[in-house]
Amino acid sequence: MEEIIAVAIGVLAASGVWLLLRPRTFQVIMGLSLLSYAVNLFIFSMGSLSIGNEPIIRAGLPADLAHYTDPMPQALVLTAIVIGFAMTALFLVVLLASRGFTDTDHVDGDGGHG
Repeated sequence: MEEIIAVAIGVLAASGVWLLLRPRTFQVIMGLSLLSYAVNLFIFSMGSLSIGNEPIIRAGLPADLAHYTDPMPQALVLTAIVIGFAMTALFLVVLLASRGFTDTDHVDGDGGHG
């Protein structure tokens, strides 16, 4: 399970960085989204990947990650998803305004000339 999560994080991060280096604004926004998904998966995986365990500590068991799933990374990821959605919506509004003013969607603003 850990290998699958590690590969997924690596693919999302690599794809996000590749899209961040593209000249078009929409590709940059998609790259930021993929990078945020990679970071969210990384944070989520830090809370121990255990299936079927209790999310809180039960009486009579030692308080270590072998007996429960840490709820803090789950709360952090949920907050990051909401913030990421708001950030993407703001970037799309800025993209539309910038395209309206310059008639191009290139990051450098010159339409790829020069």
